[in-house]
Amino acid sequence: MNEPRTSKLNQLERQLPEGLLVDSAWLTEHGFATNLRSHYVATGRLEQPARRVYRRPRGALSWQQVVISLQTLLLRNPLTVGGRTALELQGFTHFLKEAETEIHLYGSKPPPSWLYTLPLKVRFLYHNDRTLFRNEPVHFGTTSLAWDMAKNKLSDAAAATSFTVQPWGQWDWPLTLSTPERAILELLDELPARETFHQADKLFEGLTSLRPRRLQKLLGDCKSVKVKRLFFFFAARHAHSWIRFVKRDDFNLGKGKRMLVRGGRLDPVLQITVPEDL
Repeated sequence: MNEPRTSKLNQLERQLPEGLLVDSAWLTEHGFATNLRSHYVATGRLEQPARRVYRRPRGALSWQQVVISLQTLLLRNPLTVGGRTALELQGFTHFLKEAETEIHLYGSKPPPSWLYTLPLKVRFLYHNDRTLFRNEPVHFGTTSLAWDMAKNKLSDAAAATSFTVQPWGQWDWPLTLSTPERAILELLDELPARETFHQADKLFEGLTSLRPRRLQKLLGDCKSVKVKRLFFFFAARHAHSWIRFVKRDDFNLGKGKRMLVRGGRLDPVLQITVPEDL
């Protein structure tokens, strides 16, 4: 192998950790021509799990590797893990029987189309975070808590946001996800179409340690009257200690009734219909 090609291989090994993946655009931006990519694939330096996607081989491909790649290397469309998936990863859904088959991703732009062609046993579900929150968009989570690949550390591990980082894998790669306070609001937005009242009720039962200041900010940023009313409905049912510091009257809950369940019971305070047995 000649010297220029060896130099490019060294660059690839420095900039692309084993197991993580990049797309054709990333390789082009970093000076890897099409013929060089083909050479690396032919010699086993790179593998292609799907069209236009490459990675340095390292065991079986996992959804965590894919999302971490989107968050640390492919930042054109910042995405974070949220909703039910974020709660699962933080240990709040251990009592639910469903296996982890759906990965909920949040951002202001849809993920690249190749995400849905990867050979994985999970399904990615994209949500536009701008429809739910007006401030602190997802890109703030992936930049303020971004992983510096050169220095191998968080750029700002102490950032006070509604996002958090969870180390994953052998090298503790950073997976950026919603905090429980943000994730539960994201999950409530899925009621009743994709989530059930009874699962949300069980989740709330375990949310004993939410942070009131973070809840105050998120509820103030939340655009959805439905989500805010549901939050205070479940919060009143379980009466965790933090609810004393989160006053319902501080937030705009809209006017009029909201029918969320046909044939349900109307909550007279929050003016939403809920299942009769709740």
